[in-house]
Amino acid sequence: MRIGIAGITGRVGRLLIEEVLAAGATVAGGTTRTPEQAVGLPADIPLFKTMSELAEECDVVIDFTHADTVVNSAKSLVGTGVAWVLGTTGLSALQTKMLQEASGYVTVVHAANFSPGVTLVQRLAQMMASALPADSYDAEILEMHHRQKVDAPSGTALAIGQAVARGRGVVLADVRESGRDGLTGPRKPGAIGFAALRGGQIVGEHDVLFTSADEQITLSHRAFDRRIFATGAVRAALWTKGRDVGLYSMEDVLGLPPL
Repeated sequence: MRIGIAGITGRVGRLLIEEVLAAGATVAGGTTRTPEQAVGLPADIPLFKTMSELAEECDVVIDFTHADTVVNSAKSLVGTGVAWVLGTTGLSALQTKMLQEASGYVTVVHAANFSPGVTLVQRLAQMMASALPADSYDAEILEMHHRQKVDAPSGTALAIGQAVARGRGVVLADVRESGRDGLTGPRKPGAIGFAALRGGQIVGEHDVLFTSADEQITLSHRAFDRRIFATGAVRAALWTKGRDVGLYSMEDVLGLPPL
């Protein structure tokens, strides 16, 4: 397969080059804002300024750029037949709508986290939330990342929260509690709580806690290397070959049955 990499000069983009080649696929090229950012990349990898240009050269694009690029990327890929593996989080309502519309024309795999371990944590969190009554088991999600991270809670933490909400049959926005400070009053029944820590160069740590008056169950995931995200994204890109158009998740890539 010919795999393009949007944002090829970023930290994950550079890892993606190695993982694509390790998988026996071809790096068809990548997008970059300025040539100066491409220092250190293999000289034989074509560089492009736009998604449209990149799409002309590949079968699938792996995209770990920014939410602000989603609308333009969606418009660029519609009608090309090029699959889109998107790892961008924090999408607005418009960006989500454009992503969904694009999936009516091309194969799209969207995930907040391409780690197989995180995907399984989300699945288990949904199963546990379905089995443990919300009025007896308080759900809290704790995450920690490196000091440079600009968003909180992380996209992965929110995705886990969405899984808990699905298991409970509620809308996350209606029960989410984040950043408690001061006299907040007692914990609201059925709330899904979030806490975000930042420090050092931690790649990503996530804990999901279900706590009752009598016991506590914790699901934990620790990422030691960003390479796990690149490896998972390449796995997803290879999986798109021959797939029908539509919107898929890492659960589909891993072959997990629907709940």
